[in-house]
Amino acid sequence: MEFQAQTPEASLDDTAALKKTPLHQLHLSLGARMVPFAGYDMPVQYPAGVMKEHIQTRTSAGVFDVSHMGQVVIKAKSGKYEDAALALESLVPVDILGLAEGRQRYGFFTDENGGILDDLMITHLDDHLFVVVNAACKDDDLAHLQKHIGDSCDITLLDRALITLQGPRSVEVLAELWADVAAMKFMDVRHCRLHDVSCLVSRSGYSGEDGFEISIPKDKAEDVAKRLLEHPDVAPIGLGARDSLRLEAGLCLYGNDIDTTTTPVEAALEWGMQRARKSGGTRAGGFPGADRILRELESGATRRRVGLKPEGKAPVRGHAKLFADSEGKTEIGEVTSGGFGPSVEGPVAMGYVQLPHAAVGTQVYAEVRGKYLPVTVSALPFITPTYKR
Repeated sequence: MEFQAQTPEASLDDTAALKKTPLHQLHLSLGARMVPFAGYDMPVQYPAGVMKEHIQTRTSAGVFDVSHMGQVVIKAKSGKYEDAALALESLVPVDILGLAEGRQRYGFFTDENGGILDDLMITHLDDHLFVVVNAACKDDDLAHLQKHIGDSCDITLLDRALITLQGPRSVEVLAELWADVAAMKFMDVRHCRLHDVSCLVSRSGYSGEDGFEISIPKDKAEDVAKRLLEHPDVAPIGLGARDSLRLEAGLCLYGNDIDTTTTPVEAALEWGMQRARKSGGTRAGGFPGADRILRELESGATRRRVGLKPEGKAPVRGHAKLFADSEGKTEIGEVTSGGFGPSVEGPVAMGYVQLPHAAVGTQVYAEVRGKYLPVTVSALPFITPTYKR
């Protein structure tokens, strides 16, 4: 199974010019197949292969290197958390002021047209915000933050490693290094020591499974990763399985399923916008594209991101056109992500369809090599998430 993500990759012939994460040598020692991704040399799979890595994560535990992502600290020059929160709220349709300390929340930067510039994770830590952004977008995100809130906030890109431990055995594995991890709930964030290394741990991830993301000083990253990989229930996992896991979990990949041409409402991400920022809320609007986004929240968008289940075993890939009829006369949308779901034991996909065709159970047709294959609109996610609520 091949990695199908369409996020911007480094257009470099010389792989030596690609950036390397602090775990690069570890990947090579583990026999990883490396590929250019978002300007970095990243492991797409290990000798076990994508299918086995996917099942390993669903049934036991796996370690992913996501150090290519951006880790950013936003601190108000006043020193007050409230000022940092309100500054960031001017760029995202998310309740940051009401975010409890030690808690994390999903969010997204929007532009003046209501499109999504990037999606991100936002954490309240003491007097500042800790934000994780996508690798391909981090330079633009930093410039965006500096331009719009740099006068009132200090914006710092941290030089740290980031790994994620995912799967039903992840809590038992991590508890051997830090027993208190078992008490954490989904989206909790805590400082701790792992293998005598000061780390920041969040109970979150992008696989649909219980798990943890761990920010580590880069010079200690290999030590921590090796310690986790020594556990018999843990294996290294590459970008290929990360993509199939998040697709089964119905999670968006920036550059595929969301971008500046998609609004949060079209993308079915209303759950990421809290009441305080919606019409009638205490801090309604005030973010880029608010007029369109709030209008769509009230009246609906003209299209919708949906789950798609093709008939048979053949996967339907991203960019396949979707039609209302088997003759391909009435185009109604497009697939944005698609592949084989190892846990579902069949092909799965996501895409956008015009609203009249978005109801679960609706049959549409995907154009694949000149043929129109039947596809059923399905509820997301395709698997039952195991987050610890």
